[in-house]
Amino acid sequence: MAKKGNRVQVILECTEHKTSGQPGTSRYISEKNKKNTPERLELKKYNPILKKVTVHKEIK
Repeated sequence: MAKKGNRVQVILECTEHKTSGQPGTSRYISEKNKKNTPERLELKKYNPILKKVTVHKEIK
């Protein structure tokens, strides 16, 4: 039998897009291991609306 994993899906949202005032949002879905990274995830991802790489933070 397989054990239940600690992996959960998280949604990453752009931090710069909120302050830019442009409509729409840039979001990505990713997975993380809750046991190894209990704090919120923060990754650099491409924002197609702003056309540059920005910091995306985990939201609820």
